[in-house]
Amino acid sequence: MLRKRAKFSLFALQFSAFRIVPPAALITIALSKGRIFDEAVPLLAAAGVATSEDPETSRKLILSTNRSDVRVIIVRATDVPTYVQYGAADVGVAGKDVLDEHGGRGLYQPLDLKIARCRMMVAVKEGFDYQQAVRQGARLRVATKYVQTAREHFAGKGMHVDLIRLYGSMELAPLVGLAEAIVDLVSTGHTLKANGLCAVEEIAPVSARLIINQAALKLKRDAVQPLLDAFGRAIA
Repeated sequence: MLRKRAKFSLFALQFSAFRIVPPAALITIALSKGRIFDEAVPLLAAAGVATSEDPETSRKLILSTNRSDVRVIIVRATDVPTYVQYGAADVGVAGKDVLDEHGGRGLYQPLDLKIARCRMMVAVKEGFDYQQAVRQGARLRVATKYVQTAREHFAGKGMHVDLIRLYGSMELAPLVGLAEAIVDLVSTGHTLKANGLCAVEEIAPVSARLIINQAALKLKRDAVQPLLDAFGRAIA
């Protein structure tokens, strides 16, 4: 029995010597393609981080960087908070619109990065009297992918609305009679104007936030804090 235990202990020791243990200090940053990534690049540079490839031209979803302790993963904008919440990423950059829909559970949101700025708006077809509909207490159909945001906004106004969830081409809904209004992000307003719509009410300004997994902030503080500090200096 002693011989078997000794043999097992020796095997365990040999096996442990060959295990691949991921470095505790490796930081994974979750970003989405497009405007947020483009505007986050200078902030990453301020923290001494540069990706090895451009996500717009590369098909890779995990990008190495010039730092061995930092990598970037490319995910859908709506999925960034989920990756950070469950620890698949330590840090991420997500729009306030996405965070409001997600709910922010398990996330630390220390910084408004002041990038990817736009506005969450109510828009209607030109010629539709939205203010009169509000005064008369009309029950409107509202198309949006920001259902939680829209629900809270109209509830706060004491309005009863029927929310219709869509995932794209929001401007089409009032034009074909699917809805009287939409709730969507508006940057320049050019797309609304081109489709015969106009913004009638601002719900909230929107910009991108730095988000951090709460456990990572505790367990990897020595690695995460310098990133947080660098981002903070860059936007000051």
